[in-house]
Amino acid sequence: MDIKERKSIAVLVGSLRKASLNRKLAVVMEELAPDSMDLELVEIGNLPLYNEDLDEDPPVEWTEFRDKIAKADGLLLITPEYNRSTSAVMKNAIDVGSRPYMKNVWSNKPAAVISLSPGAIGGFGANHHLRQSLVCVNSLVMAQPEMYIGSAGDLFDENGKLTDKKMEDLIHKFFRSFNRWLSHFME
Repeated sequence: MDIKERKSIAVLVGSLRKASLNRKLAVVMEELAPDSMDLELVEIGNLPLYNEDLDEDPPVEWTEFRDKIAKADGLLLITPEYNRSTSAVMKNAIDVGSRPYMKNVWSNKPAAVISLSPGAIGGFGANHHLRQSLVCVNSLVMAQPEMYIGSAGDLFDENGKLTDKKMEDLIHKFFRSFNRWLSHFME
């Protein structure tokens, strides 16, 4: 595939833990991504908390983050569930990217959300809260397939490699749908 036809996808991980299941999934997603996509992990743990007073002279971390999101063709957000919602670090990233007013880097950007959790319901609450925030900032969130991955602690070996063939098949199915979704917005 011609390099110009490849879609650049910014991947945001909502967990900061070193042994994060979300980060492990992001790495697996990079490995399993189709040739039509270049996935790049965009770090969000270093973003200072959003404070409108700083918009006049924004921290360099905000500027670099906003530039990376603005340049991406699409977004993949992978979130844990904390108290039936997404993580504070993910919400902060949404806030940082949505400001200053009228410079929202999320606007008209096609996106997909995946939640995973060691629990049985796979971060359902976090997934939907994150979708709400993305819709509010005018991101074009893929409706289907919804990806709530439960019992995530059983999916990876000690090296972070995916051990579940059915999950690998599900990821390939997800990418086929995401590729079609992205194609609706690409010229």
